[in-house]
Formats: sequence, structure tokens, C-alpha cells
Amino acid sequence: MRADARKNRDHLLAVAGAAISEQGVDVSLRDIARRADVGLATLLRHFSTREALLDALLHTSFGELTAKADALETDDSPGDALVSWLRDCVGWTTEYRGAVVLMAAAIADPDSALHASCVTLRAAGARLLARAQAAGLARTDIDGDDLFALVEALAWLGDQRSLAPHADHIFDVVASALLTSTANSDAEGSSS
Repeated sequence: MRADARKNRDHLLAVAGAAISEQGVDVSLRDIARRADVGLATLLRHFSTREALLDALLHTSFGELTAKADALETDDSPGDALVSWLRDCVGWTTEYRGAVVLMAAAIADPDSALHASCVTLRAAGARLLARAQAAGLARTDIDGDDLFALVEALAWLGDQRSLAPHADHIFDVVASALLTSTANSDAEGSSS
């Protein structure tokens, strides 16, 4: 890609990121183009669909969350690693309001521009979950799909203005339920 085209693309992504942070993923593409001081055709030349724009915007964040999961796989405490990644993943989703709805749809749709990124992210979380389960620190009656659904549910909670004040507490309750009673009693003993 030419340097000027890369610069224009990066500018569109920065403007789109700000617009989505403010208004959510349903923000008008025409509004994004207007904010970027380009025509809608220019925006669509770079990103042919809303999903393509979101995939480009979210790709870096998904990559960072996947890399964090990879790094956490060597953490001393598999339970702590799992909860840390889960917290970061849920926290990230609040950056782009409504992205979780698209993630939920994309994971089930192989034709979605977001599908590959979501599958990679889900696999990263599943590896952390399996490691914690193998160490006897996480429930064994859930899998990577369930964990991804938890991310989606907790992110949805954070997207609801009336429920957002409860999001941190609910996260702690869910994270505690995800860990086994052995891990929970160890954590309770260390906080006493």
C-alpha cells in the first residue's frame, strides 16, 4: 500500500474509532466519512462494509488480547491468568459500544469479516481455561464457547447504562463462580 493511502486509511480508522467509542457500532458510515473530511465513496473504497471497517479497527485489539493470553499461559497461577485475561477482554469491549453484539454474530458466521478474529480470540481464552481446568482451578463443566459467551454477556452488561455501575461487582461474582472451590478458598484465605 502506498504511503499516502496508508495515511488516509489510518486517519479513517482513527476517526471511526472515536465515532464508535462515542456513538456505538451503529454510527452512520456517512457520519464517519464526514468527520474524516472525506466522501462516503472514499470510506467505502477503503472499507467496503461496516464489518470490514470494524474488523480493521478491532484487529489490533484482538491481536493484543490474543498475545496477552499467550503470555499468560506461562503465568505461575493458571486461575489468576484466566481471570486476568477475562477482565481485560471484557474491559476492552466497553471501548467500542455495541461491538459485543457484532462479535456474537460473527463467531457463528464464517462469512463475517470479524469471524477469524473472533475465533482466534475465543481459542486464546479456551487455552487459558483448559490450563486452569487441568490445574484443578477452574470448573470443568464449561468450554471455550461458554467462556466467550461469558465475555459477551459481561460486555453487554457494561453496555447498559443502567446496569454499568454493577458491572465490576457482577464480573467478580462470575469470575469467582468460574474458579473451583479450591481456588476460591485459597483466594479467601489470602484476603483474610
